[in-house]
Amino acid sequence: MTILLLTSVPADEENQWLGSLRAALPEEEILLPRDMNDKATVELAVVANPPKGVLAELPNLRWIQSLWAGVDALLMDPTLPEDVPLVRLVDPTLARSMAEAVATHVLALHRNLPLYAKQQQQAKWQQHILALASDREIGVMGLGEMGALSAAQLHQLGFKVRGWSRSPKSLAGVGCFAGPESLPAFLSGLDVLVNLLPLTDETRGILSRELFDRLPKGAGLINFGRGGHQIEEDILVALDSGQLSHAVLDVFSQEPLPADHAFWRHPDITLLPHVAAPTNPRSAVEIVAGNIRCYRSTGELPKTVERLTGY
Repeated sequence: MTILLLTSVPADEENQWLGSLRAALPEEEILLPRDMNDKATVELAVVANPPKGVLAELPNLRWIQSLWAGVDALLMDPTLPEDVPLVRLVDPTLARSMAEAVATHVLALHRNLPLYAKQQQQAKWQQHILALASDREIGVMGLGEMGALSAAQLHQLGFKVRGWSRSPKSLAGVGCFAGPESLPAFLSGLDVLVNLLPLTDETRGILSRELFDRLPKGAGLINFGRGGHQIEEDILVALDSGQLSHAVLDVFSQEPLPADHAFWRHPDITLLPHVAAPTNPRSAVEIVAGNIRCYRSTGELPKTVERLTGY
């Protein structure tokens, strides 16, 4: 039986994935769509932004392995076979990369780096009082693998840390809140809000005026989750009114972000091109290859995505 590599990434990147997967799994036949003669031979698809409709044309597909941690785009595809298990990439390397990115930008806001960058443009020499990390309240929305490690890292740096999730969690040094009813209490008093939620029907558009109004005036925002979490116009309004002091945005509803988008030129936005926690090809291939070898030897699938929750 065949493994199909199905992507919409550039050809050179796709070929790199193909070569790495073949090197890691020499016993397997791994093909691109152009090399596939019989769709009925495909039992496993390894995907990265797959073209819509192709997966539905594979009659003997047993499971789908994503090369990305996020699978919200896949789940929004109406042609995705409903009865085929979906496995997302669970890579500790990604969680460490995200925790590093979160710590970097929380520290940048904590130490007033956006303000000093503005002053540099004005040739303005002015020092500002630096608060202690222990006086800062940082909130992390989403306490999965990435959120839990990010929260732990912030705690180690000396910040007061809260976490909010759909279901109850318990993390050392982190005040944990769960469920919609606890969201106002979680938001109250935060200096910086970090979003690492999965994108689901419940979380879509959660970064909105209603939420920003529950934060203290002048709080910072970091969105390393998904573009669908944020209502872009509400972010601009909150920044212009001073309700938010600064926003660090790495994800957008449309990517690449259009050149004429207002986010590019806003003085209180740090804009990143979806680089907070990029997939590491070497570790991703090792994990995917391990999942496939385990399936071959035991017949058991890795942990699959619960489609109702989106993760």
